[in-house]
Amino acid sequence: MCWRKYLMWFANEHVQFRLPEIESLLSVFNIQYNWIHQEISHPFWVIELPSEHAATQIASRSVSLHCCVELWAQAKTEEELHRKLRVLPAEQFQLHFSAEKSFRIKVDTFCNKLSQADKISKIENFSYLPIEGHVNLKDPDVCLNIIEFYGLDSNNIPKKPLDLYFGRWVANGQRDLLAKLSLKTRKFIGNTSMDPQLSILMANQAKIVDGDLVLDPFVGSGSLLVAAAHFGGYVLGTDIDYLMLHGRTRPSRIQSKKQREKDESVWANMEQYGMSGKYLDVVIADSSLPIWHDSLTLDAIITDPPYGIREATERIGSTKSYTISEEHLETHIPSKIEYGLQHMYMDLLQFAVYHLRVGGRLVCWVPIIRENYCEEKLPSHPCLKLVYNCEQVLSSYTSRRLITLEKTYEPDELQQGTASETSAREFRAKFFKYGEEKQSRATSVPNQIFRENGLFVMLGSRAMSHLCKQQDSDRPYSSTNSVKCLGLLATSYPPSHLLESGD
Repeated sequence: MCWRKYLMWFANEHVQFRLPEIESLLSVFNIQYNWIHQEISHPFWVIELPSEHAATQIASRSVSLHCCVELWAQAKTEEELHRKLRVLPAEQFQLHFSAEKSFRIKVDTFCNKLSQADKISKIENFSYLPIEGHVNLKDPDVCLNIIEFYGLDSNNIPKKPLDLYFGRWVANGQRDLLAKLSLKTRKFIGNTSMDPQLSILMANQAKIVDGDLVLDPFVGSGSLLVAAAHFGGYVLGTDIDYLMLHGRTRPSRIQSKKQREKDESVWANMEQYGMSGKYLDVVIADSSLPIWHDSLTLDAIITDPPYGIREATERIGSTKSYTISEEHLETHIPSKIEYGLQHMYMDLLQFAVYHLRVGGRLVCWVPIIRENYCEEKLPSHPCLKLVYNCEQVLSSYTSRRLITLEKTYEPDELQQGTASETSAREFRAKFFKYGEEKQSRATSVPNQIFRENGLFVMLGSRAMSHLCKQQDSDRPYSSTNSVKCLGLLATSYPPSHLLESGD
């Protein structure tokens, strides 16, 4: 076993989800490791691994990872970097530098751009390396990386890099999956279809491997089943929405037709990606009334329950008392009542406790009112250990948290779970409060400008860009046409990416 240092370069998004994904994959592949540098907000982490194979295993599943590099030297200045490389033992180069192996040296920067001339100048400074092979820029046997980190503030870029790394490229992460599984090209989607990156992150945190049995009890259009099946899981799901599972809801895409194609379904998605062999079935069922046999044992449950924003929180029930005659029983469609978030999560945890194997994981989203949040209010159960808790901010007032719970032991009959009393109505009210406040502020701007022509002249493109950033820091507008920009601002609604985006 030859332990070496590896540089993990992460994509600059979903920062809180990096560590849960990587630690879950380390557990999936049973890899021993030591963290040398691991800072949540930093895009470059250094880890010590027992082999290069371990690094490629992690990269083979991680969607957060941009690439993995065998780290040969790390420094604060170019002089220090070259000094460290010059004193490396000859064995470091012998495996990779030979006359038969082609090579390429690549310069990458984070939060800065370099001209091609600057990149070539930097590469030429490494001429002392004992490289014998020929250059191959397209498909080299050995790719060497010079990586310069200029910080995280793109508005205040230093003249010199804060950190420099040099090493040999080992493997890319699975960022290509985002295009392959994109919702834009997917056959069947709904209003709340989970985007592929979050779906894959959930599947990785659930530690799904080939042959696992995976359930989504709020399956919707089946986005989470696609991610689970991609890693070899056998998938099944339930949902109370008859029209959704039969592909008869109104189309989510903008199109001339008001009806979906006849072949739109969860099955069609699985077939599109060549995963039909992993698809078991989806069933119309109420999650508050489980239909499964007591002997059902699951390896993982991944789900995104409705929050009452784009999809209603409903269960079968009625406020009235009546009896259905036998002649109408076969065609009777049961009425529905509100399914409170507290009861929904208590039922979900209770189901997970009785049907997950020991060591199996429940990964689900929980809507949160940020000002009232504390970890103790998250859904919990004595048999389930909270492993990870990551936040995705939706607005100034609301967010949702991806919690990962692992079953530690079999339950006793008297053990019950707990959940916060937050209602779907309260969360919905807080969620839309952000949009109402932003819209009222925006609507007042054009009136003031059109009353005072002098002020209108002053508000050019730069001023408008600044004004719009103040109105909506998450989605700044910029336009050379002040009137057009003001019109957009006056009629703006919460950005689409803030809306509920899970099945």
